[in-house]
Amino acid sequence: MALGTAIDSKNFVGQVVERLTLDERFALAGKWVATEIYTPETTPLRRIQSIGDTPGECARDLAARGLDPKSHQFELLKQPYRA
Repeated sequence: MALGTAIDSKNFVGQVVERLTLDERFALAGKWVATEIYTPETTPLRRIQSIGDTPGECARDLAARGLDPKSHQFELLKQPYRA
C-alpha cells in the first residue's frame, strides 16, 4: 500500500494491531481503533474490531454490529517515527 493512498478502514477489522505494516500504520495514523479488552476467556491478540475518527464512532459501529462497546478499549493510532 503506497503512502497517501486512500484506504478502506473496514479492510483492517480483524487484523492484529501489532502486525500492521509500517505503511499500514502510516495510512491509519490519526484513526481510533477498538480492540476487545483482554480477559482469560479472550485471545491475547489485540484484533481490531472497529476503526473510526473518534472513539464514539467506533462505539456506535460496535453497537450496530451487536458488540458491547464496554468490553472494548479505544486507542488512537499515532504516526510511526520515520528517520
